[in-house]
Amino acid sequence: MLFDKITESESNYNHLEQMSVTDLLTNINKEDQTVPFAVQKAIPQIETAVNKIVSQLKNGGRLFYIGAGTSGRLGIVDASECPPTFGVDYDKVIGLIAGGDTAIRKAVENAEDNTNQAEIDLKEYQINSNDFVIGIAASGTTPYVLGGLDFCKKNNIPTSGITCNANSPLALAADFPIVVIVGSEFVTGSSRMKAGTAQKLVLNMISTTTMIQLGHVKGNKMVDMKLSNDKLINRAVKMVMDELNISQEEAIKLIDKFGNVRLAINNYKK
Repeated sequence: MLFDKITESESNYNHLEQMSVTDLLTNINKEDQTVPFAVQKAIPQIETAVNKIVSQLKNGGRLFYIGAGTSGRLGIVDASECPPTFGVDYDKVIGLIAGGDTAIRKAVENAEDNTNQAEIDLKEYQINSNDFVIGIAASGTTPYVLGGLDFCKKNNIPTSGITCNANSPLALAADFPIVVIVGSEFVTGSSRMKAGTAQKLVLNMISTTTMIQLGHVKGNKMVDMKLSNDKLINRAVKMVMDELNISQEEAIKLIDKFGNVRLAINNYKK
């Protein structure tokens, strides 16, 4: 099926090399301001996907992101931030990128063109129908991602797809498609820009809403966060002080003893 590949459409601007730094920055920012409005239109689609994700994870499933290039890296960023932020295990949200870990820092030639590699990557995790897979591809045409979703469909694994082209192969293949139409990029075809920003916003919404629904936030605080550095330890101490109305000294003792905000609060109350 033919579709309009908006992500490759001509920029609204021309002769970029002749613009001043001020004009370049101003115009990029002008384009960026349109992205949240595009994401807003996709909220009903995001909501439907999140409801299914929460259901899968409550039943012991895991959330996988698969993508290539910028899309793959964004998935890995979001997945890697869930354990320290929400205290979940590192195998609860998993990011996979075409070309493997090497591709996180450096482009791997033709990795995204392999239609079978995502299946191989997913099978390494013994993926099953309790899990949920999100394919991320601005164009909606990445073979690595499409191959992964095809494998999932054959094995009754529910999927979503985040893309910036309506009626793209990814939008049609996903059980819960999320389509964010951001329009042409400032630099024609450079989907790391507005499309990448849209993907990041959507991933933030998905993982944060899911983790709140799973009970990893109390009030508006990250009570299950891993206390892996001084900044987070100090934040934890303040959270315990505020919640229990106790002194800093008492809060420090509780954090030292239990190593976790939720445990410190619950054990103090007991």
